Amino acid sequence: MGWTKGVIFWALILGSVFCGQGAWGREGATVLFDQGHGQPFRVEQSGPLQLSNLADLFREEGVRVATTSESLSGPFLSKADALVISGSFVPLSPPEVEAVAAFVERGGRLCVMLHIGPPLNTLLDRLGVAASNGVIRERENLIGGEALNFRVTRLESHGLSAGLEEFHLYGAWALTNLGDNAYVLARTGPEAWVDLNRDEQFGGRDAVQSFGVAVAGELGKGAFVVFGDDALFQNRFLGKENRALGRNLARWLAEGRGGAGSGP
Repeated sequence: MGWTKGVIFWALILGSVFCGQGAWGREGATVLFDQGHGQPFRVEQSGPLQLSNLADLFREEGVRVATTSESLSGPFLSKADALVISGSFVPLSPPEVEAVAAFVERGGRLCVMLHIGPPLNTLLDRLGVAASNGVIRERENLIGGEALNFRVTRLESHGLSAGLEEFHLYGAWALTNLGDNAYVLARTGPEAWVDLNRDEQFGGRDAVQSFGVAVAGELGKGAFVVFGDDALFQNRFLGKENRALGRNLARWLAEGRGGAGSGP
């Protein structure tokens, strides 16, 4: 569906140590967490905003979890089957963007989770995805009465949504696909709004509609998913629903084949 005129699209990102064997999907698939672009939330740390519980969940599903602080180059990415970029504050360089795109094109899987928009503007554009310049405020399915925190119940069919009735977000950017290679996987209710003029008050100049909060797509032989929030898999927020989504994510990422060839 079209986006309200005036919404400016920006972009963003996502989120790990070798270990694990298990049960579902391809045993021993390696998921690489990028930690070289200013990410404050990490898989080896156990605080409430860290991602250690997600890493443990991945290992339970037979996934090998690895982390890197190195530049994302083709030869380095060829060691992995899937890549997670979560909560970046530093942009990827143009060569890194092309290396990540080539990784997906040859069969890898990519998950991007946004904390702020601008750092992955170029990567999202390369994937055919755009993000809003303001966070979403919901009017239904609120968590604790907070408009920034809400339940997402409008889901399209995908391996990531298998068996799910909902998942929870805690400050999300609106997402949309820019081409036919991707589609909105999950969206808000029709009365959600984005504070375009940033006055923290709803007004006639603000965008009101059902916004995408997750976009899934394909690029070459591979596939990607972008979430408009990077908090949903943090330890504090990894409750029943988000844990089920995280388990689906581990299984979906394990189907990647990014290790075939080195790319640019």
